[in-house]
Amino acid sequence: MSEKLPISLEDVKDAARILEGQIERTPMRRSRTLSAITGAEVWVKFENLQFTAAFKERGALNKLARLTEDEKKVGVIAASAGNHAQGVAFHGRRLGIPVTIAMPVTTPFNKVEHTRAFGARVLLEGTTFDEAKEHAELVRQREGLTWIHPFDDPLIMAGQGTAALEMFEDVPDLDMLVVPIGGGGLISGMATVAKAHNPAIKVIGVQAAMYPSMHSAIKGGQPAKGGASIAEGISVKQPGHLTKEVVQALVDDIVLVEEEHIERAITLFVDVEKTVAEGAGAAGLAALLAHPSKFAGKKIGLILCGGNIDTRLLASVLTRALVREKRLANIRIIGDDRPGLLALVSKIIGDNGANIMEVAHNRIALDVPAKGAEFDILMETRDAQHTQEIIDALAQAGYPPRQN
Repeated sequence: MSEKLPISLEDVKDAARILEGQIERTPMRRSRTLSAITGAEVWVKFENLQFTAAFKERGALNKLARLTEDEKKVGVIAASAGNHAQGVAFHGRRLGIPVTIAMPVTTPFNKVEHTRAFGARVLLEGTTFDEAKEHAELVRQREGLTWIHPFDDPLIMAGQGTAALEMFEDVPDLDMLVVPIGGGGLISGMATVAKAHNPAIKVIGVQAAMYPSMHSAIKGGQPAKGGASIAEGISVKQPGHLTKEVVQALVDDIVLVEEEHIERAITLFVDVEKTVAEGAGAAGLAALLAHPSKFAGKKIGLILCGGNIDTRLLASVLTRALVREKRLANIRIIGDDRPGLLALVSKIIGDNGANIMEVAHNRIALDVPAKGAEFDILMETRDAQHTQEIIDALAQAGYPPRQN
């Protein structure tokens, strides 16, 4: 069956020979803490340590290196939410190839700037990848450029599959690969390697619930809902035709993950592995958190496929995690508007070991007595139990708070 598919193991091995010495040989490490949290034996492939902080440069370089001299001279064009763009731009500059990239206007600022820094001409068009792609096609036809597809190209797929070759070199006896899916280029290459290495290995794809395009194409059901997913790197409404063939033949299942699981996975990579993952890069770990029974007791290969997350978004994700864990709590206290009240409340909070982050004082809310005052206090605590202890202490002092 594999002979009829768009790529083979030999294609991936050919790509590996081209990539050797041109990209990072990223590490594959067992995470004891993530294993304990998920109930699986978790091995992580740190593709966020590539120079462009994502796996995409594997496929990009494999494609660029095989262009004709005329194609290299005229230049190439791609449409990308960011990581493919950076891979094409970086290796295009290395090879002396002019690069044009069309990106959605919603692309994180850091990805746009990094792409420009690599020497590419960046065209910001449309609000989604698909709209940016339509614009890129018009420019391609007008200027005679060569199209570098982000996923639906055998050379791209084979290049991405080299990550799996390295994973099995490091850990040959994996039970499962858990791989994020946008258009399907990465999982196509990795599944090709996995099934050739050992047909018993399970390959599980992961998609953001907002963009279940490959899931719907394979299993049926609702098409992509869309929305502002934190995993913009896999927010693709239409999967590839070639990649769908490979996924249908070689991928054992596709699971969906909600935004909350992706956020938690990003936070765990920071807290546990001291490394940065973007939303798409954390999707594999999110699957283990969202569907623990599916992976329990298995030896899992995760690919942390990208680390290009906007710093403000990362800060927001980490702050929201503190709120979920009740390490940041917002409480409201209504009392008499008299001198010293805030000092008394602050002393109770401080004596119980919490830290006040913000205070908002409101005297004019109509649901507060005219001689009263309302305080919204944001405080940092150790955990949910600590937060409850402080609430109890305030209540015993006559100032029972309400949590917002």
